[in-house]
Amino acid sequence: MSTEDLDRFEADAELALYREYRDVVKIFKYVVETDRRFYLGNAVDVKVRSETGDAYFEVTLTDAWVWDIYRPARFAKQVKVLTFKDVNVEELQDSDFKVPPGSD
Repeated sequence: MSTEDLDRFEADAELALYREYRDVVKIFKYVVETDRRFYLGNAVDVKVRSETGDAYFEVTLTDAWVWDIYRPARFAKQVKVLTFKDVNVEELQDSDFKVPPGSD
């Protein structure tokens, strides 16, 4: 596989991931951004921990979707993230997500 083929593969995978995100964002309530990943989730719990003296964040997401090109299954029932870096949690506006008709 040439470098050009690899670049094309990665560009196609990233475009497919963006399209998947665009399709699934409607079913989630929160957007969570860490230094390493981007997540969508329906429940988010952030705790600040400091047992060892250094503070870190423990983020637990329920019914999550993970932005990761190389991950074969991006949907997860529960995700736990530990990080020393910043965590950004945003609640999506009601108008930002809509449940498709007939799915009640």
